[in-house]
Amino acid sequence: MKMALHWQILLGMLAGVIFGITYVYFNFDPQFVIDWIKPIGTIFINLLKLIAIPLIIASLIKGVSDLQDFSKFSLIGGRTILIYVATTLIAVSIGLVIVNLIDPGERIAPETLAMLSEEFASDATAKIQAAENQQKRGPLSFIVDMVPDNIFGAASNNRNMLQVIFFVILFAISLLLIDPKKAAPVKDFFDGLNDVVLKMVDMIMLMAPYAVFALLASLVVETKSPDLLVALLWYGLTVVLGLFTMILFYLAVIKFYVKKSPLWFLKNISPAQLLAFSTSSSAATLPVTMERVEEHLGVEKEVSSFVLPVGATINMDGTSLYQAVAAIFITQALSFQLDFSDQLTIILTATLASIGSAAVPGAGMVMLVIVLEALNVPQETLTVGLALIFAIDRPLDMCRTVINVTGDATVAMVVGKSVDKLREPNPKNWDDHLDNVR
Repeated sequence: MKMALHWQILLGMLAGVIFGITYVYFNFDPQFVIDWIKPIGTIFINLLKLIAIPLIIASLIKGVSDLQDFSKFSLIGGRTILIYVATTLIAVSIGLVIVNLIDPGERIAPETLAMLSEEFASDATAKIQAAENQQKRGPLSFIVDMVPDNIFGAASNNRNMLQVIFFVILFAISLLLIDPKKAAPVKDFFDGLNDVVLKMVDMIMLMAPYAVFALLASLVVETKSPDLLVALLWYGLTVVLGLFTMILFYLAVIKFYVKKSPLWFLKNISPAQLLAFSTSSSAATLPVTMERVEEHLGVEKEVSSFVLPVGATINMDGTSLYQAVAAIFITQALSFQLDFSDQLTIILTATLASIGSAAVPGAGMVMLVIVLEALNVPQETLTVGLALIFAIDRPLDMCRTVINVTGDATVAMVVGKSVDKLREPNPKNWDDHLDNVR
């Protein structure tokens, strides 16, 4: 009996971690892994990013044009944005509650703080500068950034995904408003393009188990300071506990609102979650997320094609939760006292920053700087505080990306349920797709 895709990916991840630990234990030359194994994972991520923009263009145009009614699109769009904002507020609140209960910042020794500050000070300074550049811009700069002046330029960079979405939505709405006979050839073209891109996803997924092996093996081998990771264990556990609580919230929504089994949901979305963990990129995972949500969770394309691309750019529940935990952790470790109003400031700032930072490189850490500056944390304290969490940021980034992707899928199901666009999943499964590709 052939092993299901999610088990293949999980096996590849475990094998990668075991290989990496064994490699480090015997003190082999890490350059071999960097030169000959890591490129497999890099190629896989590049392939997923390669088809992200074509998938958004084809799928979103097909989804909106299939609605045949602009009022339906406005209904889906409005509910999507409101639900994304609500889940972000919930994520930040969960993070604050858990970090205040555990108090991980009280457990960092001064010697560890000094070591971290020295090692990561330059990285922290760079993030602070990026945040300052972001804050110098006008209050409507986020909206301005959404409107491209050249669609080909916007489509050439995955960081400009919101610009592409803006153009595609404008194009699809215009397609709805012209004579259906004239629109038919254009719609047929994008329907065909959508099928082609989805087949490309099938082909790329053939290398997923091998790619996640390469990504995890190289991550373990390249970890320079395992002792620092141990020193920050309490902080990491606090973030992970918060993220796990957010997963429980999603599962409760699936059970009590969508009326589906939480275990069924996890089983069908797990390949996207595992890839999110391996790649640390919601955008790179987007093609797989869309495939799972449409074919395995039963969300109609006119919903998923809008909700998921928008979610990959503005919905960062895991990242927002992490910022709440990190902000309290840093202020605790550095004895910077916060009152109740400061914690309300964290909720508001983290929520707004998560929506308005999609086009910012290194968004998570830059968003954290904005949150800390809203609390009037001094510049020198900021530098030390960011240095404090850099050592463990990579593995936590992997975990919070899983939450981001899971949140996108949950919201897609909620919106689909609310507008009666949730159907029984297609009986064919991903493994049948892969068999056909083989």
